[in-house]
Amino acid sequence: MIRIEVQKALLGAAGTMPMMISLEIKEGTFLAIAGESGSGKTTFLRILAGLEEAAGQISVSGERWLDGKFSLPPQKRRIGFVFQEYALFDNMSVEENLLFVNRDKALAEHLLKMTGLHELRKRYPNALSGGQKQRVSLCRAMMNRPKILLMDEPLSALDPAMRTKLQHEISQLHKEFQTTTIMVSHDPSEIYRLAERVVVFEHGKIVCDGTPSEILLQTSGSQKFSFEGELLEIRKADLLYVAIVSIGQQLVQVVISQSDAEKLQVGTMVRVSTKAFHPTISV
Repeated sequence: MIRIEVQKALLGAAGTMPMMISLEIKEGTFLAIAGESGSGKTTFLRILAGLEEAAGQISVSGERWLDGKFSLPPQKRRIGFVFQEYALFDNMSVEENLLFVNRDKALAEHLLKMTGLHELRKRYPNALSGGQKQRVSLCRAMMNRPKILLMDEPLSALDPAMRTKLQHEISQLHKEFQTTTIMVSHDPSEIYRLAERVVVFEHGKIVCDGTPSEILLQTSGSQKFSFEGELLEIRKADLLYVAIVSIGQQLVQVVISQSDAEKLQVGTMVRVSTKAFHPTISV
């Protein structure tokens, strides 16, 4: 079991706010962390990795990682970390990037074959695509067979097709190595595909905790679906008004009333929902 009780003062746009996170994670779980920017998600990962100080306690399988003033050094925590940035050594080949972490050639070869990189093992990072670089970063994070794999929006810079492919590979690695995986993501489909459990951060605290279905499929009243997006434009078409909303990778047109058109402001986040298959839009 992984037990986490941490506190830290976070400096946000609205000033200082207290982070207070209490969490128990069953080992081998794939946990997703969601929440708005500035809610403390990345800071939480860095505290787990030992890269940032905090008050409180962290224990992993009974081993103390944090306890008051005692903090286990990052290199002794057996953490794998995958960032948005690939952070590869440009002067090393794909294979050398992995072997720099651990000289286990058999493990490196296995990981490269699993992720379709074996034929590229002698190439250097500047000769790789973004998806290939992120695969190398993922393989490198697994070279020490980490107790916990931390991922901070690792696929956010990739196109949808590549994201889906790498999600499958992340799932395969998680299952084979039976590591505890904690991933920060803003992508509902990514969370739904990969995670067994989701916690939602808000202002440094956990406000929701449940399965992806429980968290992501929440609706209110008689709504059939509900999505948030950015209002890009309001157009007048004859007697009607049409709102153009960006939701994920898609643009959606919604017919709205004149009164809604006068109230809504371009650039704000709005909620698109439907009741009895009649779409509505609201702030």
